[in-house]
Amino acid sequence: MTTLVPVHSSGSALPVVVEAVELHRVAMPLVRPFETSFGRQTAREVLLVRVVTDAGDGWGECVAMADPVYSSEYVDGCADVIRSYLAPALLDAGTVRAADVASVLDFVIGHRMAKAAVETAVLDAQLRASGTSFGEYFGAVRPEVDCGVSVGIAPDLDSLLAEVDGYVAEGYRRIKLKIKPGWDLEPVAAVRALLGRDALLQVDANTAYTIADIDHLRELDAFGLLLIEQPFVEEDIAAHVRLARAIDTPVCLDESITSVGVAIDAIERDATAIVNIKAGRVGGYLEAIRIHDACLERDVPVWCGGMLETGIGRAANVALAALPGFTLPGDTSASNRYFAEDLTESFVLVDGRLAVPTGPGSGVTVRTELVEEWKSRPTQLITRA
Repeated sequence: MTTLVPVHSSGSALPVVVEAVELHRVAMPLVRPFETSFGRQTAREVLLVRVVTDAGDGWGECVAMADPVYSSEYVDGCADVIRSYLAPALLDAGTVRAADVASVLDFVIGHRMAKAAVETAVLDAQLRASGTSFGEYFGAVRPEVDCGVSVGIAPDLDSLLAEVDGYVAEGYRRIKLKIKPGWDLEPVAAVRALLGRDALLQVDANTAYTIADIDHLRELDAFGLLLIEQPFVEEDIAAHVRLARAIDTPVCLDESITSVGVAIDAIERDATAIVNIKAGRVGGYLEAIRIHDACLERDVPVWCGGMLETGIGRAANVALAALPGFTLPGDTSASNRYFAEDLTESFVLVDGRLAVPTGPGSGVTVRTELVEEWKSRPTQLITRA
């Protein structure tokens, strides 16, 4: 795979003129319920952004959930802010590169997931026109990436162990368990016993604990975990500093990391030894690369988080995970982990890895017939006034 200078310093691809923005809502049933500390999902309500440009079309996927229970953003809100603010600003901007999109949209405070979807769609159109893949543009150094899998909170231990055993048989290289108060030490002990001492195992608390739980969380040290992810609320960096000093298990921040500046601050305060990078959470893949670069410079390992993406978002995540600082397996699972059928060609696990798409842009083909067949709302078209 050809390696280029990272996108945020290259500016190499040709600009485009955005002529229209389409918003597509698609209902995707999950192959099995996915439960975390903040709720249980049986389907994925997907918001897709399609930009029509003078050089061709591009697609982006918004990772927001249907309800504001994981973050302040949610699908209806993202659709509204794109329709009312982001798309009109993009249409008024004239000729743009993806690298310009953040500054065009920065008059809107927050709404990073919505902005990320718009920026990704522009980047996809831009790179398809220039014949450049996401991987090439990002600076990928590997043709394939190691894959982990995220395992939700199960109804009982037997169900959990059966699910984990199935993922091990499929070849996943790392298991992540969702935990919460009352579902932590026992399931972690059971899975560690199943996997053996040398297997990569980590836990994700999704902010479910408080600083009063530090002594309890210290008991997880006994299981030789790769990391504990985001035990406390995202705003409380100081609590994570205290936890990192009190336990042997490395602390990893996820929801707390919203920009490269926040990442650097958390690292310098020793609040995190590992960083989870989710492009949607930080406002797009270009900011995700900046965070990667900052972590690489400071010898802090990173891994790519997932948000139950379809193949549209998964393609970009896999390209991101091929950058040199992504030394830990991410949540870049195969398509069949979540969906019986995907909106693009399926991502298939081979020897615990996924191939980085090499075609122009995202490198995948959106199955527009399925987008139409599975739509849950009428398509919204935004054009210049």
